[in-house]
Amino acid sequence: MAQHPAYTMAGLCAVGGAIGFAKGRSVPSLVAGASIGALYFYAGQRIKNNEDYGHELALAASSLLLFAMGPKALRTRAPVPMTMSVLGTGAAAYYAKKTYESHYGV
Repeated sequence: MAQHPAYTMAGLCAVGGAIGFAKGRSVPSLVAGASIGALYFYAGQRIKNNEDYGHELALAASSLLLFAMGPKALRTRAPVPMTMSVLGTGAAAYYAKKTYESHYGV
């Protein structure tokens, strides 16, 4: 079941990048949304198939999302960057917990 948040974040990142492109013709938003979404999707596949490093990859994608969108969210206070940085924070916390559990068996 831990793959479901990764798949959800993959879709949300892709949609967020598309919104950024549609609103401001921002190609970097489109590329970043698609790339981070692809990372989340790949992490979800690894988690679903019980392969190594799925949780770690999802944690890396969450951290990347947070560090990419956090400064923009603070600077612009726009709804999409704010939403994506909050979701990135939540996903990072969730996958940090799952990574810890998988390593230490808690």
